[in-house]
Amino acid sequence: MTLIYHIATAAGWAQAQAQRDGQYTQSTLDRTLAEEGYLHASQATQVARVANTYCQGVPDLVLLIIDTERVGSPIKYERVPGQDLPYPHIYGPLNTDAVVGTRPFVPGPDGTFTFP
Repeated sequence: MTLIYHIATAAGWAQAQAQRDGQYTQSTLDRTLAEEGYLHASQATQVARVANTYCQGVPDLVLLIIDTERVGSPIKYERVPGQDLPYPHIYGPLNTDAVVGTRPFVPGPDGTFTFP
């Protein structure tokens, strides 16, 4: 099993779980799949960097733990300038049954995120 991760708002994830089609379509905290063209995800070593860059001050976050073997849409690992490892991008909706776990994702007392 290969795991990747997606940072979501608790409300956005709850909404996806409540839908009959079981699809999550929020690419980032402020953009949808339709707007971005893919869903952003991270490898384990990339989660904290992404959170500390883009999620400071955002309340009620959850970390989606995704089993890549269960994802119904294509996943492409793509290079991002200035980054050592490629980032996984999901090119289509994320089927909610590919999410094998979630964890509340809150910064530490100093305001920075760490990978749990």
